[in-house]
Amino acid sequence: MNPAPESDKRILGIDPGLNTSGYGVIEVTGTAVRLIEAGIIRSNPKSEIESRLKEIFVGVEEVIQSHRPDEMALEQLFSHYERPTTAILMGHARGVICLAAARAKIQVAHYEPTRVKKVMTGNGRAPKHQMQLAVQMQLGLPSLPEPADVADALAIALCGHHLGKGAHLSI
Repeated sequence: MNPAPESDKRILGIDPGLNTSGYGVIEVTGTAVRLIEAGIIRSNPKSEIESRLKEIFVGVEEVIQSHRPDEMALEQLFSHYERPTTAILMGHARGVICLAAARAKIQVAHYEPTRVKKVMTGNGRAPKHQMQLAVQMQLGLPSLPEPADVADALAIALCGHHLGKGAHLSI
């Protein structure tokens, strides 16, 4: 008797940013992983922060509605002591992304950038190009994923697949 085939699982990976948020949707069936869609969500840098956050929120909701992911993998906030304002602004973007996930009842796993790099390349300090190559190889893409925000989002989604549900963060 043949075992029942594993059902498809979709993971939405997001590399959050106030100006540009990369996203990537992958589908996992058994051991096969394939790219569904990847792109960027932009906000207008000349707009007030409230408008920019709304643009990110609406963009993420559109991706969720279009692709119906089962899970979201999101880059964890990290702080640069030299640029605390950047970390605060990224925190705002992460907040509206988490809100979009909550409204869609999607569980979110949070991954530190160094952990994503370690999972993808074996090196927690891997440069952007190395990450793009790792994503290209794992998804069997004909060319490097561009821009880097998209490659990062796909790497985060792949990390979500490789590490499973063990990375949910309690705040």
